[in-house]
Amino acid sequence: MKVSHLLFAAISVGFAVGLSGCAVVSPTTPNSFAFDPPVQQPKNPSAVKLKLSTGAQRLYVVEGDNVLLATPVTVGTASAPTPHGNYTIYLKVANRRRQSSPGAGYPMTYWMEFKPAYGLHWGFVKPYPSTHGCVRMPIDAARKTFQLVRVGTPIHIARSQPWDSTIGKTLPVLDDSKLPDPPMSYMLSPTVFADASRGNVWKY
Repeated sequence: MKVSHLLFAAISVGFAVGLSGCAVVSPTTPNSFAFDPPVQQPKNPSAVKLKLSTGAQRLYVVEGDNVLLATPVTVGTASAPTPHGNYTIYLKVANRRRQSSPGAGYPMTYWMEFKPAYGLHWGFVKPYPSTHGCVRMPIDAARKTFQLVRVGTPIHIARSQPWDSTIGKTLPVLDDSKLPDPPMSYMLSPTVFADASRGNVWKY
């Protein structure tokens, strides 16, 4: 498959810059706030597609064979898996909150829904499946993907994708599991969405 060599180089450079700017980040397992993926703008926005690998926990935003953006994600557990198949993004809500309990009101920023109650959104990323079926993304990856995706954008979800063995392997392992929980007073406030629009959800 055709993958831009420029994107490979940019990911490496961007990853290094992200690490140098945050003293909390471990050099081996950075958290998702340090990850700001490079992005290419599509030649034809209507040709953009999403390809999700649940096995590798990788999301690829593609136009034809060209990867516009690639990011680590967190998918559903074995008991609550992210569904496989072909879907379309039919709802986009930048400032969405969880509707059901437990966790009602928790921000699910940059929500992109592909099946009722299933969507891609910002969330704390872990290197192992840990959601109830949704797809959690780093904040900058979610923001940039949200800008590339339209209502009607196709998404293919499968155990693997063709780029897992190439560009997927160049992506860092992200682990937010050691971060302290943010105060609920902050997460339930309007400030969380204002910060998310700048790619800086939370000062930990």
